[in-house]
Amino acid sequence: MTLSGRNIARFRVEALQPIYLADIKADITAPDFSNCNFDGGAHPTDPSYPFKPRRVVFHDGKDWMIVGITLPSFWRPHRVPVRVGKRVEDDIHLLQVYAKKPGAKPLEALVMYPADGYWRLKPLPPARFGDGVYGSSFLMGRVETDGRPVVNIASIDVSTRPLAFHVRFVGGGRADVKVAEISEKRTALDVSLKPPTRGDQPFAMLRSMYVTADNADMSAVSWRATPTSALQTRELPSVSTLEAAQVRFGRTVPSRHNTSAPDIRFSAFEAGTRRSAPQP
Repeated sequence: MTLSGRNIARFRVEALQPIYLADIKADITAPDFSNCNFDGGAHPTDPSYPFKPRRVVFHDGKDWMIVGITLPSFWRPHRVPVRVGKRVEDDIHLLQVYAKKPGAKPLEALVMYPADGYWRLKPLPPARFGDGVYGSSFLMGRVETDGRPVVNIASIDVSTRPLAFHVRFVGGGRADVKVAEISEKRTALDVSLKPPTRGDQPFAMLRSMYVTADNADMSAVSWRATPTSALQTRELPSVSTLEAAQVRFGRTVPSRHNTSAPDIRFSAFEAGTRRSAPQP
């Protein structure tokens, strides 16, 4: 699902608990690759570039732990400089943010992939669900196609007070992504694009998994045409193009895959001088 809009300068993206969370007795997280041409490992059509695997703890403070992971192989060869404080590394495939609370183990709430520009969010899980699970992923910035949709990033500078990602794009421009909240209710990012989008340029894209309504990370779209209009909901197969002041990609019935995975909502769209109504 592609989001585009004229002169978009700011917006918010949130991971929210599914509306049926209270009814979930058991969280089903096991993958189901029936009728797929791969088993969850490397996809047979993907290129593969070798790296030396490692784990780097960039920051371990009172509220956050920031970890970088280098995988043994990745589908793109790109190396993106990542700076946290005085430390800079250029072979990180996953940047993980863990929320910390006294007396509890750190819980991961955010991961982003510098080499292809993907982000994944989840709220802190209820205690009965352990670490919780991710669902849909999304891109923010200059969305391009290189085998699959990507955002080509030139560099990332992470600040810890406040927690924010300062992302510079290949070809110019940047996004300042502030982590506004991590809680059991939501994980929220406030995003500022500089410069704002031109014309109907895409500024974000949501990617997800859908087989059937009860086997999906996203199977329904809910939106408001204006900030004060009534909420509308449609099941995914009937959604093509719509205009929205806010839009939520989620599920209305429990899924038998990643049952507790969050909904993803985009909202608070702002232009440089006026509010805008982007088109997902």
